[in-house]
Amino acid sequence: MLARLARVSVRHHWIVIGAWLALLVVANGVASGIGPDYRTSFTLPDTESQEVLDTLLEADPNQTFSAQIVAEAPQGVDDPAVRADLENVFAHAVAAGIPSEGGAGSDGDDPCAGIDVNRQGDSQITLTSPYDNPQLISQDGTIAFAQLDVRDIGFVELQSLGTDIEDCADTLVTVDNLTVEYGGDLFGEFELPESEVYGIIAAVIILVVAFGSILAMGLPIGVALLGLGVAFALVSLGSHIVQIPDFASSMVAMIGLGVGIDYALFIVTRYREALHAGAEVEDAIVDAMDTSGRAVLFAGITVVISLMGLFLIGLQFVQGMALASVSGVVMMILGSLTLLPALLSLVGRRIDNTTRAAMIALALVVVGTFVAVTAKQWALIGAAVVAAVAVLVISIFVRSLRKLVPHRAERPKEQRFWYRWSRLIQHRPWQSALAAVTVLVLFALPLLSIRLGFGDYGNLPEDKTVRRAYDMLAEGFGPGANGPLIIVVQGDAAQDADAFYAFADDLRGIGPEGNVARVGTAPPEAFEPASFQVIRLEPGTAPQDAETADLVNSLRDDVIPQSGVDAKIGGLTASSTDFASYMGDRMPLLFGVVLALSFLLLMAVFRSILVPLKAVIMNLLSIGAAYGILVAIFQWGWGMELIGVDKAGPVEAWVPMFLFAIVFGLSMDYEVFLLSRIKEEYDRTRDNATAVADGLAATARVITAAALIMFCVFAAFALGDDRQLKLFGLGLAVAVLIDATIVRMVLVPATMELLGDRNWWIPKWLDRLLPRIHVEGTRHIAAEPASAALEPDRPKEPVAGT
Repeated sequence: MLARLARVSVRHHWIVIGAWLALLVVANGVASGIGPDYRTSFTLPDTESQEVLDTLLEADPNQTFSAQIVAEAPQGVDDPAVRADLENVFAHAVAAGIPSEGGAGSDGDDPCAGIDVNRQGDSQITLTSPYDNPQLISQDGTIAFAQLDVRDIGFVELQSLGTDIEDCADTLVTVDNLTVEYGGDLFGEFELPESEVYGIIAAVIILVVAFGSILAMGLPIGVALLGLGVAFALVSLGSHIVQIPDFASSMVAMIGLGVGIDYALFIVTRYREALHAGAEVEDAIVDAMDTSGRAVLFAGITVVISLMGLFLIGLQFVQGMALASVSGVVMMILGSLTLLPALLSLVGRRIDNTTRAAMIALALVVVGTFVAVTAKQWALIGAAVVAAVAVLVISIFVRSLRKLVPHRAERPKEQRFWYRWSRLIQHRPWQSALAAVTVLVLFALPLLSIRLGFGDYGNLPEDKTVRRAYDMLAEGFGPGANGPLIIVVQGDAAQDADAFYAFADDLRGIGPEGNVARVGTAPPEAFEPASFQVIRLEPGTAPQDAETADLVNSLRDDVIPQSGVDAKIGGLTASSTDFASYMGDRMPLLFGVVLALSFLLLMAVFRSILVPLKAVIMNLLSIGAAYGILVAIFQWGWGMELIGVDKAGPVEAWVPMFLFAIVFGLSMDYEVFLLSRIKEEYDRTRDNATAVADGLAATARVITAAALIMFCVFAAFALGDDRQLKLFGLGLAVAVLIDATIVRMVLVPATMELLGDRNWWIPKWLDRLLPRIHVEGTRHIAAEPASAALEPDRPKEPVAGT
């Protein structure tokens, strides 16, 4: 099938390329016209915090987002001039939420021009002023905040409204020493990290070094970027159908770039091998697609299966992220199997040709882009492109610049580093295996103390207004003010004022020694019997602190049951605790299903019991090591300053699941590419030791290059501001690096040597039952590696099963 698909793509390359470009333009045009509808809220069935949220939403179905306008004035917020400024800011904030035909946007140099405080209508913003509620003013009177509740609004409108309010309010503050900051969802604008450009730059450099050719470098990156452009549009459109969080686009970029470049890299490598072996262009493309293309398809399906396993968690929030990630992977698979062959047919044998001028031009663009992104001087990119074009023009008249960059001659197999490395490991298999396992176990040890949860705005850089607002609230009201617990009281205590306030007093009695800083209720004179009453409890610690989660558990397990009051705890902090518990309870199911499916797939592919069993165990070791390193950095704080993390906190509750699903799928890529080559050699020679050394020598360089690309793409996201993406990106980077080095280059050859021919043993009855899955292809064109011509002792015969 892939051979036929490749021939269609080659013979109708302009149609294929045009179809992809049309898909890119149409999809992005539609997505841009409709706009995204990202949502980061989530529901947790059968949890106490969800019951609290349902109760509150039943009373007010339009609750959506919350925010704060926080002010600090050394002269006191009750100073007449300060109060006048703040009340003006509050009035404009409410007015900005009143729908109007022209919107609330700025007009020219006046950010407040589109906001009319005299406009009539219902505002999307309900504002509680500190001048109406003294509890919103700190004890020393220097810090106050207004509470904003925003309703009936989508993601795009929310981002725009927050920007409009902030821009306008900044111009309304006229009093000296009055500082106004903005906190919460309304002002917490998510930005796609620019650091992903560093990953692309690194990929360019690695591919040029690996291939020595600009065309061979450009094809994988071009295919990945085009597929990514379509995936972005699909995710944006999909956000209207399923719940997708705002950072999903960064996840798609991270995963899509990594797998897209890698998949194309493996195919281009096989294509070049076929050309060097003397194949015609079309036959070389078909051979590459029928061998590496099959491996890409199998590896991609494995990643998709791993991601779809996240549906077992049963949360829309998680399912939306899974679908977004799957869309990126699927587009990369389709691009590699259709667009890449079409482009290869255009490039033909020129894929290895690179002039000195082209290499100089590329270096100018790469360096210019790096400096521009680092210094945020975007004009430098244009200057670098102009300089690159100038070099190419000059090369027309300067013959030396038109000379081709020479390629390094392939050395005989026995002289290659990876062949010698494999033989070294195989000569000491027990020592190598024990050393590798010891290192992985040591890395994994911190995993024993992992604490799942969610970070808060206190993890953002200080140049973000939401971080400064967070710090001001913590200074004026204590760290718990940033994550209060919402306690809903029902039953008799909701009808009886005495019982209700007695319960509130019991909570106050816990005091600072029990981590309770403040307990807020409606004043007694305002009490009215109802189906429920609300208590706002502020812990003495920050939302992400372990002591806060301990307080939630203590109130639920001890305090409330002993009081006899029908009360439930909710709020963002309690929801985070419930979410972490929910995910932790369901992770074994996800692990079990994905591991079982992967074992069965590998068993069918390699006709072996021990090979898939080893793969599962080794993948678990590498993922465990990655988890341990994340705990050490983000939870323990070891070296966190090196990646711009200000304070330690929990591991984001969703990260271990996604990390497992993605890394397990990606690790199967390397497993398939390496073991399929070893299996080819074993089927041909029936010599396990030789097959391991030859297979590693043939694939290690491309696997190393692919792993380095993935590492750089993933690690680049650790340079951004968002803690979740830092944690996720670094986790992927570390896991891929460990898998491609310690596991693939040490554990695999060591264990393959130890087990010998037993690697390929399978009961005959099971062999008959399993379906036949070929990743080595259905045909072969004598596409030996380029070094084959330097190996006269190696017979050129087709591999088994072709």
